[in-house]
Amino acid sequence: MKLLFLHPKKTIQNFMKIHLTHLYGIALAVCLFCSCSAPEKATLTIFCTTDIHGSLFNYDLKKEQSTCQSLAGIAGYLRQVRENGLEDYILLDGGDLLQGQPTNYYFNFIDTTQTNLVARILNDLGYDAAAVGNHDIETGHAVYDKVRKEFRFPWLAANALNIHTGEPYFEPYTVIRRQGLKIAILGMITPGIPKWLPRHLWERLEFADMIETARKWVPLIQKKEQPDLLIGLFHAGWNYNYAGENENTPFNENATMLVAKQVDGFDLIISGHDHQEKAEEIINNAGNRVLIVDPRSHGRALGKITVHLNRQGKQYAKTYEAELLDPARMAPDPMYIQQYTPALEEVKTYIDTHLGEFTEEMSGREGLFGPSAFTDFIHNVQLSTTGADLSFSTVLQIDASISKGPVTIRDMFNLYKYENGLYLMRFSGEEIDKYLEYAYALQYNTMTSPQSHLLRFKTDEQGQPVRNTKGNYILWADYYNYSCAAGIRYTVDVSKVPGERVEIHSFSDGRPFYADSTYTVAINSYRGNGGGGHLTQGMGLTKAEINNRIIKIWDKDVRYYISEYIKEKKILTPQCRHDWKVIPGEWFKKGKATDYPILYEGH
Repeated sequence: MKLLFLHPKKTIQNFMKIHLTHLYGIALAVCLFCSCSAPEKATLTIFCTTDIHGSLFNYDLKKEQSTCQSLAGIAGYLRQVRENGLEDYILLDGGDLLQGQPTNYYFNFIDTTQTNLVARILNDLGYDAAAVGNHDIETGHAVYDKVRKEFRFPWLAANALNIHTGEPYFEPYTVIRRQGLKIAILGMITPGIPKWLPRHLWERLEFADMIETARKWVPLIQKKEQPDLLIGLFHAGWNYNYAGENENTPFNENATMLVAKQVDGFDLIISGHDHQEKAEEIINNAGNRVLIVDPRSHGRALGKITVHLNRQGKQYAKTYEAELLDPARMAPDPMYIQQYTPALEEVKTYIDTHLGEFTEEMSGREGLFGPSAFTDFIHNVQLSTTGADLSFSTVLQIDASISKGPVTIRDMFNLYKYENGLYLMRFSGEEIDKYLEYAYALQYNTMTSPQSHLLRFKTDEQGQPVRNTKGNYILWADYYNYSCAAGIRYTVDVSKVPGERVEIHSFSDGRPFYADSTYTVAINSYRGNGGGGHLTQGMGLTKAEINNRIIKIWDKDVRYYISEYIKEKKILTPQCRHDWKVIPGEWFKKGKATDYPILYEGH
C-alpha cells in the first residue's frame, strides 16, 4: 500500500479528513453540498507558501549541508495542526515550484517517466490550489504541461492566455467549499515573462496585464459564483516601483498592490515572486479592507491567515489575523521523510557523477569586483560552444565556488543556479560599448578618490550607503545584473561618470574593433531576452529588434554545456583572461579592499 501522509484527503485508513471538493464520488459530493447551509458565523484557516524553489527537504543538495526550512518541516507542522483538531484548512501556493534545486532538474529533465516529485509531494500534502510562477514557465512546455496534468489541484494563471483562443491556458480560478462557505480563488502570474524568457518556452502563450485581468475576472466570479470570500493568489510582488517601473507601467512585474488598491472585490491576496515577507492590511480605492500576505521563499515561512466571518444580512463581515510562521521551529514529518528519501537518494547519485578535475579552487567572489577566473571560465565555455567573436557573462552567484580536485554535476548547480539557455546574437561595436556602459553603471560607483567605494551601493538622502537589518551595505543593483565581456580588450574608468567609462581598444588577439562593424556575441537567454535592461535601456533596442538579433538558440541550458566542456577538457586550471581592467589601478585596489569586507566579512 502506498504510504500517504499529511493532508487527510486520500484514505480513511490513514485517519485523513475528506474535503468535499476532493471526493471522487460526484453524486455524494453534490448531495453533501446541497445539504449545507451558509452558517451565521464561521472561522476559516488558510495556510500558504510561495517560491519553494525545490526546497523539499531540510537538506541543500548543492551545498551538501542540512538546512532548517523546507516543505518537510511545514509538513510536520500541518500534521500537528490536524492532530490538534483543525482539519478543514485551505492550503495554497504562490508559484515557482519547479526550479531551484537539483531535485527539480532531475525530475524535470533526467527522469521524466515518473510523476514529477513536486507533483507527488504537493498532491500528498493536499494543496487546494497553486499559482503558476515564471520559473515554472522557464522549464518549458514539456515540463509544465506534464506537471499540470499530474497535479490533483488547479494550477491557476488567469492572465496567461492561449494566443489562438484568447482564453486562459491554465485555469483562471477555482472554487472551494468549507463549512458551508464558498471561497473563490483567482490566480495570476507576473506578466514580465517575455522580458526574461525566450519565446520557445512560452510559445502559444501571451501574458496580459494583471490589473486589466482582475477587472475582467472579479465581476465574472462575483456574478457567477457569488463567493463568500474572494482570494487573489498572485505570483507577483508588492513593490510596483521595482526595476524603474511605476503604477502607470503597463504589464507591471509586481502588480499585487496595484490590483489590491484598484480592483475592488478581493478580501485577501497571497503574493510571491519577490521573496519578501509581508502581512499588511490596506484600504483600497473603494474604501474596503484588503489583507496582503507574502510568505517569503524557499520554505522559509508558512503564512497562516485566520478569517472570522459573521453574517450581516446577505453578506458577511470579515476580520483577519495573519502571521508568518518559521519552519525552522517545525520538526520534519517522519512519514514525509520515509516517503521521499528514496527520491532524494536517487538525485544524490545523479549529481555525484564525475565530470573532470580542477587543479585550483575557483571562487566567484572576485567577479563581483573586477576580472576573475570564475567569470572567464563561463566566457570560455560560451565562446567554445558558440564560436562567437565575444561573450557577455555575469556574476552567477554572489558566493559560488568550485574546490580544487574532482568536479561533479553537483558543482554545476553551485556554479549556475537556473536553467538559462544559450544564444548567439549580433550587435554593432557601438551597441557593445553601450551594453558595457550600462552594465558598469549598475556595478561601479563614481570614485572621487582612493577612499571612495568601488561598488555602487544604495544611498540615503545624504548620499551615505544604507545598511540592511544585518548591518551590511545594500548593492544598488542585483549582482546578477552585473556583466562583463571576453574576447575584447577594454578599460573601465571608475573616476568617470556612467556613460563615459568604457573604452574598447581591440579584440583580445589584437585585431581592430570598430564601432560601425557587426559582431557575434554569446550571451545567456535571460540577458539575451532583455533581462536586466542591458539590451533595452542600455543598447536602446525594442523587443522586436532584440528578437531579430538572435542568430541561434542552443537546445540545452548553459549548465549542460559547462558540464560538457569540463568532460572534454578533463583537467582544468582556472585562469583569468585579463581582457579588461578597472582604472585608475590604485583606486580600484583600495576601493576593493574597502568593499570586500563589507560584503563577505560582515563589517
